[in-house]
Amino acid sequence: MSTVKSRREQYSEATRAALLAAATRRFAEHGFAGTALEDIAGDIQATRGAIYHHFASKTALFEAVFEQLETEAMELSASAAARAADPWSAAFAALDVFLDRCCDPVYGTLVWREAPLALGWLRWQAAEEQYAYGLVEQLIKALVEGGDIDDQPLETTTRLVFGMLGTAGMALAEASDVDKPRLKAEYAAVIGRMVSGLRPAVGEVSAG
Repeated sequence: MSTVKSRREQYSEATRAALLAAATRRFAEHGFAGTALEDIAGDIQATRGAIYHHFASKTALFEAVFEQLETEAMELSASAAARAADPWSAAFAALDVFLDRCCDPVYGTLVWREAPLALGWLRWQAAEEQYAYGLVEQLIKALVEGGDIDDQPLETTTRLVFGMLGTAGMALAEASDVDKPRLKAEYAAVIGRMVSGLRPAVGEVSAG
């Protein structure tokens, strides 16, 4: 069976990608409420019907943009962690990438400022857990198993760290471009200090 895509399939995929790119720009510049589907379609010389062929509504289109941004962010963080020499370095390599993404004006605006409004608070919270929670849990589990931190209740520890990351993400998204480098460094340092507090005392061996 041939796996070569038809010209129609290729055109459909290209149109969907173009709509996502145009929607990302529009939502970032004008917000979810200030963006009309006609404007997104017009940016790529398409019709409103072309949008509805791929997305059921403006909310569905925004959710697809959100998912794309979060998937890319988590892949970058996981990739940085995978290149690290040990679990401790991996955790902070992933943290650095995450904070850096939150400083990006498009990611910060759409994921942290517009998404709660566009998706609704509960759906946004669920989506955040879907993309970020698993990676945080994986990194903490590796820290415990490697003896880098004391054996802690995994879910409780993960949720606390997840909450800290959410606070940092929101703060960076709302900060001015001038303040972002300082805030990124401050959040990285404070989160590092707090996680370091879970390390075994000198002379002790972690139970993990």
